[in-house]
Amino acid sequence: MNKGVPQRHHPFTTTDKMRYFLIAGEASGDLHASELMKALKAADPEAEFAFYGGDCMAAVGGTLLRHYKDLAYMGFIPVLLHLRTILQGMADCKRQIAEWQPDALILVDYPGFNLKMARFVHDRAICPVFYYISPKIWAWKERRIKDIRRNVDRLFSILPFEVDFFEKKHHYPISYVGNPTVDEVTAFCAEHGQPQPDGRTVALLPGSRRQEILDNLPTMLRSAEAAGKGDAAWEFCVACAPAIPDELYREAMQKAEQQGFHSADRFRLIHGGTYELLHRATAALVTSGTATLETALFGVPQIVCYYIPLGPVIRLARRLFLKVPYISLVNLVCGREVVPELVASDMNAARLTPALRSILPGGEARAAQLKGYAEMRRLLGEPGAPQHAAREMVEILHRK
Repeated sequence: MNKGVPQRHHPFTTTDKMRYFLIAGEASGDLHASELMKALKAADPEAEFAFYGGDCMAAVGGTLLRHYKDLAYMGFIPVLLHLRTILQGMADCKRQIAEWQPDALILVDYPGFNLKMARFVHDRAICPVFYYISPKIWAWKERRIKDIRRNVDRLFSILPFEVDFFEKKHHYPISYVGNPTVDEVTAFCAEHGQPQPDGRTVALLPGSRRQEILDNLPTMLRSAEAAGKGDAAWEFCVACAPAIPDELYREAMQKAEQQGFHSADRFRLIHGGTYELLHRATAALVTSGTATLETALFGVPQIVCYYIPLGPVIRLARRLFLKVPYISLVNLVCGREVVPELVASDMNAARLTPALRSILPGGEARAAQLKGYAEMRRLLGEPGAPQHAAREMVEILHRK
């Protein structure tokens, strides 16, 4: 069961304003946390913020204590190489929370770091702990439910299938507030109009990490070129990730050229304009993650494709350790395959080319996929996720 709200005073302030300490560890978390901060300010106009996050959160206001890029290390080797920096970041965060004495700690995904902060705050009864955008323990590391149950006062879910996972399987009550990506896409379309596929743009979303871009983009380019059968009208537009230099994308294109890609003149890099790209795209190749949901909400037929070396080993590991049958959020939300998934050694040009061709205009799979998107939208619900979460957080705090 969730704990009651701790009773304590602020030794470092004489103000009655509510203080919110937020932690987001990557670009998507920065965006979602910034929208939550706006909603908190609407529900609690005197709110004060301190946070680990990024530029989006800083634009809302408050004190940026550390940028997420300073601690954004993924994978065993990068974490090992920067372990001292990560541990120092954790120590600094604990000290700053203890000194600032917030009224609430709000954690946004990023479980490796955030669950440690939740334990620290819980053990010292500093304030309630809210988790906005829950860790994906339904996919792996299900054992983390023990930490969540012990240290998190309220978990706010943005994926409808998580309700059954937490409440029926683990008897841990949560709040499903809707999905913030629905809000973001809805707001974009309200300003720019409904999506208008231009009949010539293939959007390529190869991920946000250096290695996955190098592993996936060359095959994406070759397959997109082949699926268009050399039609010179097609453009291959890459949604660039923040902090990834253009040189890396050009390196991936050169690798594709060595493998037979002949359309470098139609290769485009799109910076800071993923939604603008999806707004006009006719089809998309997407690695995984929130991008699959965004692509679907814009109504762009897609193939989810993610190459990983040692494919047979990865397939075995996936069967043994991954707790869900799909990797894309579209399929997980719908509970069935709406978009094809080509993963590990299945992600190759021989498979990807015909799959992409099938979702281009006139392709046999395009209409069925668009119908599946309508089902996904219904399951996600209406916009308003940040507002729903903010109102409930403020209500909990005012019950102290």
